[in-house]
Amino acid sequence: MDGNKQRQPETVYSFWLPFFGAKRCACLPCFAASYDASMDKELNPLTGDYTGRAVKNLQNAVYIRLRTPLGTWWADKSIGSLLHLLQREKDVARVGLLAEQYAMEALQPIVDDGRARQISVSATQPHNGWLLLRIRVETAQGGFDYNHRVPIV
Repeated sequence: MDGNKQRQPETVYSFWLPFFGAKRCACLPCFAASYDASMDKELNPLTGDYTGRAVKNLQNAVYIRLRTPLGTWWADKSIGSLLHLLQREKDVARVGLLAEQYAMEALQPIVDDGRARQISVSATQPHNGWLLLRIRVETAQGGFDYNHRVPIV
């Protein structure tokens, strides 16, 4: 080493640089900026298992935000919904309104960070122990519909 050149201190992220590229660190904002959604494997909303197909939309993000109880996601406490609270509710009209509100609150961050233009939620109650949420997600690439079942008493 030259006498007039001092060694630069290594960052905490130096271990991860070969994995994420020499120009990126492993912190969540940098990692998320290079994220490619076309690599996601589709999650079956009924079973929670992988289907073997790849998805190129926000379907998995919607699934995770609706199925995860609010505050229990390991990486971010703001991910999740309160829909799990409805499992002990009776099958009355106000539960459908609550489900719509809980789903909109859970999905609003997807709109706020610009990944979706608009999200609309409507609830249908067939009075058979399930509540069906019909979700329409509009993105820059188009839109898609997502159906989510919520168990109720």
